[in-house]
Amino acid sequence: MKNLVQKILAGDIRSIARAITLAENEDYQAVELLRSLYPHTGQAYVVGITGPPGGGKSTLVDRMIAYYRKLGLKVAIIGIDPSSTFTGGALLGDRVRMQAHATDSGVFIRSMGSRGHLGGLAVATADSAKILDAAGYDMIIFETVGIGQSEIEVASQVDTTVLVTVPGLGDDIQVLKAGTMEIADIFVVNKADRDGVEKSVMAIEQLLSTWDMNEDDFVPPILKVTAKDNIGIGELAQSIEQHKKYLHDSGKFEIRRRNRAVTEVHTLILNQLDKWAHEKMTKDITTRDNIEEVYLKFIDPHTVAREALRELELETMWDKWGQGADGGG
Repeated sequence: MKNLVQKILAGDIRSIARAITLAENEDYQAVELLRSLYPHTGQAYVVGITGPPGGGKSTLVDRMIAYYRKLGLKVAIIGIDPSSTFTGGALLGDRVRMQAHATDSGVFIRSMGSRGHLGGLAVATADSAKILDAAGYDMIIFETVGIGQSEIEVASQVDTTVLVTVPGLGDDIQVLKAGTMEIADIFVVNKADRDGVEKSVMAIEQLLSTWDMNEDDFVPPILKVTAKDNIGIGELAQSIEQHKKYLHDSGKFEIRRRNRAVTEVHTLILNQLDKWAHEKMTKDITTRDNIEEVYLKFIDPHTVAREALRELELETMWDKWGQGADGGG
């Protein structure tokens, strides 16, 4: 394991890929590995590229890779597909354009599917980011397939979130209003050579006007980009840099990373509890029998859950809830 850590710190691609696989598969070795790498993290800047399908996100990311590589920065891409239960090959078929960078030692590209349980995807992406950070990548970009709860979880782990849409997706903008647009730090209207680009910009401007913002808050810019023609990529990179500067100058960078630490520990705890509960309910004969009695109404669900949690000494949660209920009575 010590040898693997040293190779990752030296930027060895195979070792990085192996480490991410260990983390994805929740291999017991991954915990020790991440513990050793953790002191070497904190230098990379993490960007999330999200938005409805059909927005040309992969082309945009491809152009961003080229832009940052010209600046001499090492770039890592993690493509995320929550709907896919496969790892390694998920989504790569849609990322053929990016494969032009496959021979570039300064670029790392990986796809990631769902972990299949509560918080699994969030844990896997967070662990992958740490590995890539320790390996010396300057920019880590998470690209998501669509925009939903899984993408919002991933967005909580990045420094800057770029939300990508295209002209003609007016209905999508209406749908996105329901709590998801707020994750955006920068808006990109891609394929800006199409008709309707101004209408899309106006729709986003109208949405922004409804946000409850303080005078010193960062106002998300709305950028018109045509990624396939490499138009607007420099402006996007500049906006990301401006947002980064804002976060540092305002002190919100530290707040975001502190909140990320809280979220990560919370997610890890929930992750383990979820796996424990699944095993308890599928393999423990007593619990399975008790669940049958719940169905038959011989016993109530709260009693069964409390009995199961006695093993973890967590039944006190029910006592506290009960006291709270009594106190509020």
